[in-house]
Amino acid sequence: MAEASTSSRPPLNLDEEVRLWSNNSERERQENFATLYGLIVSLEYLERAYVRDSVSSKEYAPACIKLLAQYKSLIKLLHDDLDNPPYKTANSMKGLEGFMQRYRMDYPAALHRLIVGVPATVEHSAEAGEGGEELGKWVAETTQGSQEWEGRGKILHWLIELNGMKASDEISEEQSRQASLIRLQLLWPFPHA
Repeated sequence: MAEASTSSRPPLNLDEEVRLWSNNSERERQENFATLYGLIVSLEYLERAYVRDSVSSKEYAPACIKLLAQYKSLIKLLHDDLDNPPYKTANSMKGLEGFMQRYRMDYPAALHRLIVGVPATVEHSAEAGEGGEELGKWVAETTQGSQEWEGRGKILHWLIELNGMKASDEISEEQSRQASLIRLQLLWPFPHA
């Protein structure tokens, strides 16, 4: 009986091209997924090179900014596909983490950088309260003036916080009050009692 079922199938042609899509929209989705995969791998290797000091911060920052910008543009095209993946299983996650899980991508540095949304040079200068060159690029419109301006770290903290949010996310009442206080302090830079 096993022979009957195998003989009813057409023979497997190993020279035949396998199609991953059947129409243009499926082809476009697969190409976008391939681009996303490549961006994640590139960002992981860039992060590792920066940590190992194989890439200077002057080379790292523009390359990272470019990859993050490409990711943000691409994610707008893939938003629906990542939230409702065609590869969904019973225990699969949605979004970027789900994509990385599905394709067994173990790239923690890239995932962190994509979640934070800014280069490490900006992230760490905000944590340390430093005024670096990359810092000025990211907040130039807001921080016209001294490199040692005290509000710079607060602005960078909010930039990182907001970059980590989705468009549908809402800030809490406490976050709203904190942002209002910071805005007041920035507009009225006199000592507060």
